[in-house]
Amino acid sequence: MKTYARLLCLLFLAACQSAGEDLVKAFVDHFEVDGRTIQSGKLANSIDPASLEITVVFSSPVNLSKMNGDKLYLNGYDGKLSIVAGPTEESVVVKPESPLEHFRRYSLVLEKGANLGVRLIDEYSLNIVTSYDPSDKFPRIPDEELLTLVQRQTFKYFWDYAHPVSGLARERLGSGETVTSGGSGFGIMCLPVAVERGFVSRAEAAERLRTITGFLKNKAVRYHGAFPHWLNGTSGATIPFSANDNGGDLIETAFLIQGLLAAAGYFDRPEEAGIREDIDAIWRDVEWDWYTRGGQDVLYWHWSPDKGWAMNMQINGWNEGLITYVLAASSPTHPVKASVYHNGWARVGGMRNGRKFYDITLPLGSDLGGPMFFAHYSFLGLDPRGLKDQYADYWEQNVAHARINHAYCAANPKHHAGYSATCWGLTASDISGGYTASSPTNDRGTIAPTAALASMPYTPAESLDAMRSFYYTYGDRLWSDYGFRDAFCLDAAWFAGSYIAIDQGPIVVMIENYRSGLLWDCFMKHPDVTSGLAVLGFE
Repeated sequence: MKTYARLLCLLFLAACQSAGEDLVKAFVDHFEVDGRTIQSGKLANSIDPASLEITVVFSSPVNLSKMNGDKLYLNGYDGKLSIVAGPTEESVVVKPESPLEHFRRYSLVLEKGANLGVRLIDEYSLNIVTSYDPSDKFPRIPDEELLTLVQRQTFKYFWDYAHPVSGLARERLGSGETVTSGGSGFGIMCLPVAVERGFVSRAEAAERLRTITGFLKNKAVRYHGAFPHWLNGTSGATIPFSANDNGGDLIETAFLIQGLLAAAGYFDRPEEAGIREDIDAIWRDVEWDWYTRGGQDVLYWHWSPDKGWAMNMQINGWNEGLITYVLAASSPTHPVKASVYHNGWARVGGMRNGRKFYDITLPLGSDLGGPMFFAHYSFLGLDPRGLKDQYADYWEQNVAHARINHAYCAANPKHHAGYSATCWGLTASDISGGYTASSPTNDRGTIAPTAALASMPYTPAESLDAMRSFYYTYGDRLWSDYGFRDAFCLDAAWFAGSYIAIDQGPIVVMIENYRSGLLWDCFMKHPDVTSGLAVLGFE
C-alpha cells in the first residue's frame, strides 16, 4: 500500500514538471534517526539529547544553497540548527548545535512551499521525545530498606486517604465519596503488613478494621449478600458502575471477602473477637449459589434488582476470577458444586494454553498471558506455592506469566521509549487520555509499576530491578505521597497524576508475600477455604 501511494506521488510530480513548473515538486520520503526509518508525523523516541542527528530524505535531489531556514526548524528548541548535505543528493542532515533537554517533546518541521531548490507539496514533521535523565534522583539505600519504604508509602493510600466515615478505600485519588469494594479488600490486607512492619500499631489497625466491618455489615447495601462494585462511603448506597451494573458484583465481592478472611486470620486475639464475628457474618451472608442464575454450571459476575441479569457476563477462566470460584465452593452457607468450577470456570480444560512464548511455556489463558493482574488479584491471599489441580500448577502459571510479560518488555517489539529488562510491567492502569488493560497484545506504551512490583514473588530479581528503576531513575516524576503513581508513558512524555486502589493494594501485599508469606498464611489457614479447595480437587 505504501509503495502504491509513493508511485502515485511520483506520477503527480512528473505531471507537474511536464506542465512547466519552475521548481520540481517534491515530498519528504522519510526521516532517519538512530538507524530507524520513520515516516512523517510519526515519533522518534528515547533520543539522546546530546547527539540528535536527523537525515531527511526527499523524493528528488535538493540544493543546500537554496535553503530557506525559516521553513525548516525544530519546534521547542531555541538554538541554531546545523544543516549539511546528506549521504545522497536527495537528503540533508539536521543537527542541533547545542544539546537538547532530557525528556522533552520536540518537532522537526518542514513547511510547505519552496525550499532547498524544490517545492514541497505539503508540510512534513518528525516528532521527537528525548530520553529520560538516567541519573539517580534519590540516594541509594539497601534493597530491604527500599522494599519497606515502598510498602510504607503505598500503605498511606489506604490509611491516610481512606474514606473518613467507612474506612474503606476510595476508588482513586479524587473520587470523593466513591469507595471500591474490591480495592477495599486489597486495602484490608495491607493492615496486617502495616502492623508487622511497624507503620501503625496493632490497636490502631484493629480499630480501623472495626470501622470497616461495622460499615460493611450494618450499612453497606448488598444484593443476595454480594456488594456492588462502588459504594457511597458515607451512606453505603450503591454508586452504579454502569447503567446495568448497579447491583451485586461477585468478583469485586470475592476480592473483598478474600481480604476479610485474611484479616480474620491475622486479628486472632481475644480482644479482637468482635472483628472476627463481623467478618464471619459478612462471609456467611454471601449467596454464591444465587449467582449461578438458577443452578447453571457457571457463576455470573453481576445481578441487579431492577436490571436482573442484563449484564449477562459469565465468569470463565482464565482471568482474575479464580478466587471467586474458590470462595463459592468454600462457603459454609451458600456453596456451589464442583461442577460449577469445572464446567464454568475451567471450561472442561478449555482455559488451557500450553504454548511457548519467549521460550516460556504458558499453562493457561490467552497467548502471551494477558495483563499482569491475572496473576495478582486472586493470589493476594490464595497461596499459589504448590497449588495444583487437574488443569495447572498455579505457581508455574504465575511465574510463566510474569516472565513472559518481562521478556516482552525487554524485547520491546514496538520500540516504546523506556521499555527494558529493568523497566517493565503491563497491566490494567490509566493511560494518557484514558484507561485500559495493557498487555503484550494490547500494548499502549504505558508501564504500570504495580505490574512488576506485585510480581515480586514470581520474578524477584526482575521485580527488584524494576523497583530500583522506578524509584531511582523515574522517582522525580513517579514517586509521591502514596508511593508510585499509577503509570507512565515516555513516548507521550506523560506520567499519571493518579493513584488507584486496585493497583496500589497488590504492591503492598505481594511484596509482603515475597518477604514473609504473611497474607498467604493468614488466608490459607481458614478452615472454610481448606474445605473448599478440597471440594474443587486442589492439592
